Formats: sequence, C-alpha cells, structure tokens
Amino acid sequence: MASLNKVMLIGNLGADPELKHVAGDRAVCTLSVATNERWKGRDGNAQEKTEWHRVTVWGETAENVAKYLEKGRSVYIEGRLQTRSYEKDGQRHFSTEIVADRVVFLGGGNGERSEREPANTGRRERSGWGGGGNDGGGQSRDAGSDDIPY
Repeated sequence: MASLNKVMLIGNLGADPELKHVAGDRAVCTLSVATNERWKGRDGNAQEKTEWHRVTVWGETAENVAKYLEKGRSVYIEGRLQTRSYEKDGQRHFSTEIVADRVVFLGGGNGERSEREPANTGRRERSGWGGGGNDGGGQSRDAGSDDIPY
C-alpha cells in the first residue's frame, strides 16, 4: 500500500529567514511560520491558538526566500514532514520540521509588497519559486542526507 507525506500551510513568518551554507556551499534556509486557528468557545467568546512550524528550504529556493522574505510576511508552504534526532547534554531529542518543496510569496505582513522584493514578483509568485526541492542543477536533492547545523 502506498503512503503520503504531504504538508500545505499558509501562515506568517515569525522571524526573518536564516540562511546558511552547508556541505559544498549548499544553501539551506530555516523559517519559523505561524498558523492561527480561531473559534468560538462554549461561552461564546472568541478563542485563538497559534501553532509554530519549523520549515527548512534548500538550494535556489532557499536563496530567494532569504533574499525577499522578512518577518510578518505571508507565505504558502508545500512540502513533507521530516523527523530527526540529535543528542544534547547526554539526552536524545527529536525535532519534526517541514522540508519545503515549494514556497509561494503571498501578500506582505501589512498587506503591501516588501521593500526587498523585486517589482516583477507577480510572475514569480505564480511559479512558486520552488518545486521538487531543486537546487537549480536539474536534479532533485534529498534534504535528509545532510546534517543541518542549528
């Protein structure tokens, strides 16, 4: 039987993207994305919960994300869940993150275009500046093969 590991989010960046280069100068960018859930409680009062998601973007898409996105900006993320383990202070810890295959830049955090964003972004928004986790070299890369230094 086949399985599916697919995540789709629309949320806002909680901080500016963090760009690093690893193994052979490969770009990796980490994002902190917030999604909100709103509902009315039993008492009729509005309730809200914010969920924070750690997102990792690789290659050319990572470079573009770091160049043009900033805290507060709305984004659409498409990717997969990945869990990794690490040891800290003699204890084993686990971290689940979203490895993005596609990042689409949506409206600015205040509804306007970012000062860092080029004027022709409308064309690029439709293309998504991502897809398949491609580094621009024509071959898809497996983000799980590198250790990410956080």
